Amino acid sequence: MKQLPGTVPGGAGDTAGIRRSLSLHGPLRRTPHRLLRAMLDALPEDGLPEDPVAELERRMCALLGTEAALLFPTGTMAQQVALRIHADRRGRRAFAAHPQTHLEVWEEQGYAVVHGLRFRPVGDRHRLLETADLAGVAEPLAALLLELPQRDVGGRLPAWDDLLAQVSWARGHGAAVHLDGARLWEAQPFYGRPHAEIAALFDTVYVSLYKGLEGIRGAILASDARTVGEAAVWRQRLGGALDDAWPLAAAALVGLDTVAPRMSAFRDHAVAIAAALREDGAVHVVPDPPQTPLFHVHVPAGPEATEAAAREILREHGVQLYLRLRTAPHDGQCSFEVCVGENAMEFTPDEVAALLRELVHRARGTYPLQL
Repeated sequence: MKQLPGTVPGGAGDTAGIRRSLSLHGPLRRTPHRLLRAMLDALPEDGLPEDPVAELERRMCALLGTEAALLFPTGTMAQQVALRIHADRRGRRAFAAHPQTHLEVWEEQGYAVVHGLRFRPVGDRHRLLETADLAGVAEPLAALLLELPQRDVGGRLPAWDDLLAQVSWARGHGAAVHLDGARLWEAQPFYGRPHAEIAALFDTVYVSLYKGLEGIRGAILASDARTVGEAAVWRQRLGGALDDAWPLAAAALVGLDTVAPRMSAFRDHAVAIAAALREDGAVHVVPDPPQTPLFHVHVPAGPEATEAAAREILREHGVQLYLRLRTAPHDGQCSFEVCVGENAMEFTPDEVAALLRELVHRARGTYPLQL
């Protein structure tokens, strides 16, 4: 498994013995049989739409308020294509984004190797990107990429007025504005505005079909008809025009109907879990309270000891606490991500607090707990 710099793999991510998972993408709800059954149960009795891909693209246009939408096999391809189009139109090769943007951390610099683009990191890698950070950007940009929410700083979101200011800054400097909306579904309850109102701020919008929607795979790139037409050409060039993409679209349609409407409930449960963790005091939550269903848990123990403790909890309780553990700059600390979805809804806040208290005590060698 590829690891984010500053993370460690381990037994806590193994699937053997898992009966419950706190992770959004734990294996319990993502086995082929479960996914196929969920699709069959949710789809109309008379079967799939005649063209699930066309139906998905139509619904995404309506939801995001755009002229056109295009299915891509991956968000990696969709975002690189969007930035390539903005760069070619403006004759500029640089784009700006937060230092922990997905394009830099996860994609082997595909923006540069494949498309000849240059990344200009903006802001502190451990903090939310702020409007003031943009003042240090002197070179002309093809695009400003904004991620809503910023996953790697705990799912944080800028206030609406700050978001407007960042978009205005880009427009004033001749740059396009692209939305990394992989988790736009999770972000929308924070703003309390329709998805289309958020999307209208941007020239191009990418949304994931499998993260918050808990689908199979795939992404949508939405924009005006001309831009989506150019994107279709690039999708063909890059081998992303799949003739048999209907399972991706069908799973996404199920997610739109059954999972997307629950985002506010997921966010509220995340807030409740964070409150229980705060009261318990064994770990630290960032941000507190969570702004989305996603937040980070900071553990006062080293990564190796925490991994060993998580394996013990998995072996004894059948509970998977996380998929990936992140190291920290200081010894004796680490963190992991919680993103509340269907899996996490099965845990009460007090139960999560008890499990994480046990994790810390096991990692510190003070288990069993002293009553």
